[in-house]
Amino acid sequence: MINSLLHIFPWVTTEAITGPLERVAQQELRLPSGIWGLVLLLAAVFVVWLAIVLNIRSNHVAASTEAHTTHSPATEAQGADDLTKIEGIGPKIAGLLQAAGITTFAQLSNTEVSRLEAILNEAGSRYRLADPESWPEQSKLAAAGDWAALQTLQERLTGGRRV
Repeated sequence: MINSLLHIFPWVTTEAITGPLERVAQQELRLPSGIWGLVLLLAAVFVVWLAIVLNIRSNHVAASTEAHTTHSPATEAQGADDLTKIEGIGPKIAGLLQAAGITTFAQLSNTEVSRLEAILNEAGSRYRLADPESWPEQSKLAAAGDWAALQTLQERLTGGRRV
């Protein structure tokens, strides 16, 4: 550790660092006993505080990571399907559909494309690139549980658009 300090502060001599430490060890430099107790108490309080802060931060990071990776807005409602399994629907669009009352694959498969476009247009310009043309077809396969056919269809899509 002393070598690290000397590397960072090359103008500091070894004696300048070790001298006071040796005097403390030999009790040449004395503080009133009450002060030492206070110093130790403050150090202990700081260590406990630091442990609590680090634990809270790590729990917060873990919780926010879990929230962003395992839940989508469409799966929050009870009985809802994970609409993000449909090519072209991400978590934000799934949230828009849920807010519009479309929470299952069956509901999505029975929704007109013009209604889906209206939902996206009402949400703002950032959703103009989304193309809901294939969503009813994909969701019909998902509602039927035909995951192989859905995967085959999705391999021919990019962002929900036919390529």
